[in-house]
Amino acid sequence: MKTKAMTEGTPWKHILKFSLPVLAGSLLQQLYNTADTIIVGHYSGQDALSAVGTTGSFTFLFLAIAIGFSAGNGVVVAQHFGAGDKKAVRKNASTGILFLILLGAASTLLACITAGPAYKYLLDVDKSILGLTVTYFRWYALGLIFQYGYNIFSSILRAVGDSAATLYFLLISSVINIGLDLLFVGLFKWGVVGAAVATDISQAASFIAAYLYMTKKYPVFRFKLNEYIWDGSLVMKTVKVGLPISLQLIIVSFGLTFIQRAVNGFGKTMTASFTVGQRIEMYLNLPCNAFQTTLATYSGQNIGANKPERIKTGVRQTIIISLIMTLIISAFIWIFAEQLITLFSLSDKAAEYCLSHLRAVALINVVLSMYIPVFGVFQGANHSGLPTIVATCALGLRVLVTYLFRHSDIFGYTIIWWNGIFGFGTGFIITWSCYLGGVWKKNSRLSRDQPDQ
Repeated sequence: MKTKAMTEGTPWKHILKFSLPVLAGSLLQQLYNTADTIIVGHYSGQDALSAVGTTGSFTFLFLAIAIGFSAGNGVVVAQHFGAGDKKAVRKNASTGILFLILLGAASTLLACITAGPAYKYLLDVDKSILGLTVTYFRWYALGLIFQYGYNIFSSILRAVGDSAATLYFLLISSVINIGLDLLFVGLFKWGVVGAAVATDISQAASFIAAYLYMTKKYPVFRFKLNEYIWDGSLVMKTVKVGLPISLQLIIVSFGLTFIQRAVNGFGKTMTASFTVGQRIEMYLNLPCNAFQTTLATYSGQNIGANKPERIKTGVRQTIIISLIMTLIISAFIWIFAEQLITLFSLSDKAAEYCLSHLRAVALINVVLSMYIPVFGVFQGANHSGLPTIVATCALGLRVLVTYLFRHSDIFGYTIIWWNGIFGFGTGFIITWSCYLGGVWKKNSRLSRDQPDQ
């Protein structure tokens, strides 16, 4: 393995070098999601835009499973990589790939079966767009196996310090997705089906590109078909680290589902506004999410190399960089909110809602930049359950205040975006209390200390 571990040298240089490709990749992903929304809204109308947007929380549920378990396998691989155990790196990667591919196939089946009742009863989608919503999601779900496969390949590459490669895969995916959106939705007029099929094909392309790159550049990851062996003990290592990460994201998904239900209760106009607001809000969260991924790998490698003292320095430097980046994005969104909204072909009333949404989150979401990256430390140190607890508290509080105040004189419908004050503030307090209290140091010996079977 040619990639250098992040256990020597200046922490912030390693962290920035590693995180910038992750950040750029996430930016590309958001750009093509945004382009997808713009194209659907422009060519298929606000109802189609609302239908695609209202699937967001449910699609995130399955993405949470993919990200969580692939990240769990990535942490295990990173720890063994930091320890210089090439054999364990290969074995855990092989089992992780098989596990995620099978999980992706199962998720496709589950998603198609549950789509109808989920959107009708759980999210209470407006009847006029229910058919469009279910149709889009079922077509989208056909590509989950590629999404899961891509995530495990990317996690393994990040585990050995190669974060730049994922940028190339996402660039390929983004170009294909936007091109096919214009073809299927704009030219062929396939509507939401065209948008879903374009996403499926682009995910398949990134899956193939990631696999070819990984196997060509890293001989250790060249597996013959009979080398993809199901090893229950190795699967449990991935599950032990990955399940809390998945649960954290699943809780976020369920929290967003209930918030989406509250949004839908205000009508299609609010649903369309919220769809656009969320798309733009995602850009605010890019730095903190990228640094969470980075600190998970950084912490895992340094714990694997028995150098936990480097983690504290890395955290301090990471938070400063994360905060600066988020403030710059917040300022941009605040200043150019009106111009950004005009790209999405919203009605005047929806645009009015969206402007209030964006101005609020440009202030509130800065708090995320100061604690979400620290989640990576707990994940890399085998304490990934703690971010799950924090996410539960934060989302639970956001949902609670949303339903308490949505019809009140204090907030009314604006609680849909101002709920972050309560949730993110709580998350900040719990996370930093646990970090400064040294929770991450306890029992943080890596999984390699447990013998492979």
